[in-house]
Amino acid sequence: MFLQSIASAFPLAALRQQDCFAIMQQSDWFAECTPRSQQLLEKVMLGESGIEQRHYACDDLPRLFSHGAQELNERYEQEAPKLASEALQKALSKADLSAADLDALFVCTCTGYLCPGVTSHVAEMLGLRADVYLSDLVGLGCGAAIPTLRAAQNFLAAHPSARVAVVAVEICSTAFFVNNDPGVLISLCLFGDGASASIWSGEGAPGQWRAGHFSTIHLPEHREKIRFRNDQGKLRNQLHRSVPQLAASAVAELYQQRRADPDQAITHSGGRDVIEALESVLPFSLEETRSVLARCGNMSSPSVLVALEQRLKNVGQDQRYWLTAFGAGFAAHSCEMWR
Repeated sequence: MFLQSIASAFPLAALRQQDCFAIMQQSDWFAECTPRSQQLLEKVMLGESGIEQRHYACDDLPRLFSHGAQELNERYEQEAPKLASEALQKALSKADLSAADLDALFVCTCTGYLCPGVTSHVAEMLGLRADVYLSDLVGLGCGAAIPTLRAAQNFLAAHPSARVAVVAVEICSTAFFVNNDPGVLISLCLFGDGASASIWSGEGAPGQWRAGHFSTIHLPEHREKIRFRNDQGKLRNQLHRSVPQLAASAVAELYQQRRADPDQAITHSGGRDVIEALESVLPFSLEETRSVLARCGNMSSPSVLVALEQRLKNVGQDQRYWLTAFGAGFAAHSCEMWR
């Protein structure tokens, strides 16, 4: 399948890490944390985490980490379709297309739940045709963008003349949860909100970027090391310290399955330790991945596509990319892009 355009969208509210930490310190829950937990938050937020700022779809930033379950669910329902629509409208404009030109819309997300899904709301907001195929992929975690691209490829294999949109949208701030668990606390320091949208067709012209050669590894025996749990009506991120090495091992195995040597690897950001682990098994410096982490934090599923968008702005003589993303499951995914 052939790439027509790619664009991203972020909430207007952006906070530097030191400002986020100041908000944390003013919260009632911070005083209830153990001294060890407070020290961990300070170390990660004010240390060399690789994150400079994060974006949040929240009008009441002083209460960013203190919303109740009902407020979090309502905010996701309001903000996810809006941010997804913004990213998709940008992608349509870059491709010189209108919403009426789309034949299918695929959306992946894991930080909230809607029924009908985000696709239904985006279709209404942008005025998609009533016969557009809508597909929501929910629960695939940070690695979801690549399986969603694979689903779009399957649709295009059956409908080569179609135009398909793929949107990854996460309102990670609606999945903030607070207690003294180190994995929970580190999650508070890493995640931000964002969306990426791309337009694809089954037919293309010479020189256009195309995607294919998808691969997946899923390791359910490691499921409890990285997943969401339901706790007090909220989503609670379960994050084990072994995740960076687990990700690196799975990514190294996927990389061995590549069809050709790429000019660059484009990966999900995860966090500083994750990136360092990936660089230890890949023959690349992950510049775009580090840049996205610094500007946006870990946005979950959109991260790898935002990094791809950044790379494509300065493409030079590049002819081939290898993309990978990973997360809940434990699962890792890859695909290749070439022109």
